Amino acid sequence: MRKVFQEELTQVGEQLVEISKLVSEAVEKATTAFVGADIDLAEDVIAADARIDFLQNSLDERAIDILALQGPVASDLRMIVGSLRMSASLERMGDLARHIAQLARLRYPATVVPAQLRETFKSFAEQDLLIAEKLTVLLETRDLEVAREIMKANAAVNDLHLSVFKAIARSDWQESPATTVDVALASRYFERFADHGVSVAQKVTYLVTGAWQPSAIEHS
Repeated sequence: MRKVFQEELTQVGEQLVEISKLVSEAVEKATTAFVGADIDLAEDVIAADARIDFLQNSLDERAIDILALQGPVASDLRMIVGSLRMSASLERMGDLARHIAQLARLRYPATVVPAQLRETFKSFAEQDLLIAEKLTVLLETRDLEVAREIMKANAAVNDLHLSVFKAIARSDWQESPATTVDVALASRYFERFADHGVSVAQKVTYLVTGAWQPSAIEHS
């Protein structure tokens, strides 16, 4: 029975990694579509989000079955509950990648952001993709140095997010109301994606150390 239980825990961990890889692929395509007004990539991301949702539901059902049938304790219980919460964050990251792709599709063939902010959003894309890739490594290895790298990338995203809102608040901002809304929404999507990456990193850190640091974005 214990061997079966450990195999089930292993499968939960493998499903988290699979979802993380799909999220990484989604944000890579979404940000490329967003920066380059690539409608085909945008459509790919939007369609593929259903796969992430399906895997999250499958993982959650498996984890709930383990809780009901196996009666795990201590570290095993933390692993299962943590996996449920991490899967929710990963699913939300997939949704945010989809939102970015939907903005790209909405404004096609134009790009969403004006020329003055294109470099900022390229940097957003680079940092979010870095976080997504590091999350997969973290889930596979539980290397807390990788978790710290995710936190560092998130700090860079927060700075970019602040710079966007400073730009649209300046007196010399001359873009249309529609563009202003698009830019604000896009900045928020990129920032939230990174925040949910941090949430996953915090949960992995908890599983490794047993010490919990509350996340301000837990219920966002």
